[in-house]
Amino acid sequence: MSDEIDFVVTDGVATITLDRPQALNALTVALKESLLGALQMARTDDLVRAIVLTGAGRGFCVGQDLAEHAAGLTAGDTELTTVTEHYNPIIEALTSLPKPVIAAVNGPAAGAGAALAFACDIRIAAEEASFLMAFARVGLGPDSGASWTLPRLVGSGRALAMLLLAEPVAAQAALEMGLVSAVVPSADLLGVAGALATKLATGPAVAYAAIKDTVKFSASHSLRESLANEAVAQARCGATIDHPNAVNAFLAKEPAAFIGR
Repeated sequence: MSDEIDFVVTDGVATITLDRPQALNALTVALKESLLGALQMARTDDLVRAIVLTGAGRGFCVGQDLAEHAAGLTAGDTELTTVTEHYNPIIEALTSLPKPVIAAVNGPAAGAGAALAFACDIRIAAEEASFLMAFARVGLGPDSGASWTLPRLVGSGRALAMLLLAEPVAAQAALEMGLVSAVVPSADLLGVAGALATKLATGPAVAYAAIKDTVKFSASHSLRESLANEAVAQARCGATIDHPNAVNAFLAKEPAAFIGR
C-alpha cells in the first residue's frame, strides 16, 4: 500500500482516506491499487465492521489523474485499460463488501471520484461538497459503475442530465435529489460519519450483509426470485446468535447487544 492512502481502524470502524490532497486526490495507478488493497483489507479483517471512505484536504476525489492519463495516451494506451484493470475491481470490491460503507464527501467529487461515493451505502456531504459527472467534458462515457449506481440513486432522468450536461451539483441540491443522506458543516463531517459508522459497527453484522445482498440482488431479478433470495438470507440471519438475543432483549425492553454472528 502506498503512502497515498491512509488506513486506520478504531472501534470497529476502518477509515480509508485518499491522501493526495495536493491533487484533490486524483486517482493515479498507485492510488487505485492501494485503494483496492485497502478495501480488501477491510473485507477480511474481522475487527472491521463498518467503513468510512473520505479524502484528505479540500477534495474528496476528482477522478482520474489526467496528467498520468495524458502520458498514457501519448504512449499509445488508447484502449483505457485502467477501466477493467483498476476501476471495475474497485467498484466491485466496494459494492460487494458485506459491511456498511459510508462516504464522507468532504469536497469536490468528480468523474470516477464521484462514482466511488455512489458505490457506497450511505453518503454524508460537507457543505462544500459537490458532484460532477465530468466524463463528457473529456469526450468519454461513464465508467466506475456510474451508469448503474447513479440512476438507482436519483432516477434515470436526473442521471442523464448529470452525465450529459456535466455540470456540478452542489451539496444541498444533492440532498434534495436524494444523492446524499445529509449535509453537514465541514468541521462536523468526519465526526458525523464516524459516529454513524460506530453505531453500525455495533449492529447485527450478518443482518447488514443480508440487507446489502438482497437489495443488490433485487435490482436485477424478478419479485419471485427476490422473494426466494430473501428467504435464504432470512434463514441465515435466523440461525445467528444475534437474532434470538435481540428478540429477547426487545421483549425485556432492553437494548440488544450484537456480537456479529
